[in-house]
Amino acid sequence: MTDNSAEIAVIGAGSWGTALALLLAGKSLNVALWGHRKAHVEALRSERENRFYLPGFPFPKTLHVESDLARAVSKAHTVVMVVPSQSCREVFRQVVPYLRPGVRILSAIKGIENETLQTMSEVIVSVLAESGFSGEIPTGVLSGPSFALEVAQELPTAVSIGFADIKVAQEQQQLFGTSYFRAYTSVDILGLELSGALKNVIAIATGMCDGLNFGLNARAALITRGLAEIQRLGVKMGADPATFAGLSGMGDLLLTCTGSLSRNRTVGLRLGEGKKLDAVVAELGMVAEGVKTTRSGYNLARREGVEMPILEEVYKILYEDKPCLEAVCSLLGRKLKAE
Repeated sequence: MTDNSAEIAVIGAGSWGTALALLLAGKSLNVALWGHRKAHVEALRSERENRFYLPGFPFPKTLHVESDLARAVSKAHTVVMVVPSQSCREVFRQVVPYLRPGVRILSAIKGIENETLQTMSEVIVSVLAESGFSGEIPTGVLSGPSFALEVAQELPTAVSIGFADIKVAQEQQQLFGTSYFRAYTSVDILGLELSGALKNVIAIATGMCDGLNFGLNARAALITRGLAEIQRLGVKMGADPATFAGLSGMGDLLLTCTGSLSRNRTVGLRLGEGKKLDAVVAELGMVAEGVKTTRSGYNLARREGVEMPILEEVYKILYEDKPCLEAVCSLLGRKLKAE
């Protein structure tokens, strides 16, 4: 890293972390992109692009690759967490000792922790609390329909940024906003996170539907009823119902369920074609958050006493080896009811 102190630290050098780092560095901000694998970090430094996860996008001069968390984080006014959801707690514990006073933490992770059933901002807040920072560091969320490749290509994209304090949300809105990347503000952190995480499960179901060649009618029904399930859980937990009709809700659900770049839809598509989960995940070569979120979402729905039949069937397919076709028959065979 050069002598320029990083204004922003992006923790996680996968495709989404790289896309956000490129966006911010493209605004002439000094950005540290941190990765945990030594070989990957060395490749990023020497090649000045992420050829494994997001090839074809050279790094601006203001994007600095870093493997040392202290150097990446200690001078940053904003830390963006973009690691796999089940690694968030472990990695953020390593970040905390280097945080400066007044720093903002922004989660761009879409998942729910398996062990605690906490959303990513809840994981971050709990780690801050155990480290003695309770209530001192604003923690928020970036969520919405945003494939990393299209953001790197500077194609028009709109997302939501949520903080409990609307003034902090507006500050981050200005930080991320560009001519092609439009950010809206929200104070409904829970709604943004639940919709952003659980849409991945519905995308797996939709992919299965397409893999079984069930047609567009069935796809539309799954997306619509999937949104109803997510909203039902969110409202029960205290989220704003309007959030689920917004960018992080319907917007991200539509993108992830229908877009060819969707990893979770791809997992479902291959399962519907008859492949086994282990083979599908190995073939994908990247994290499909919906696989693990299915487990935590299933347990969260049971804890809250909320009926989520699509999520339940996806869980049975992934974790109880239920055949996809049998799961569809279970959904269609449910008792008739009002919408």
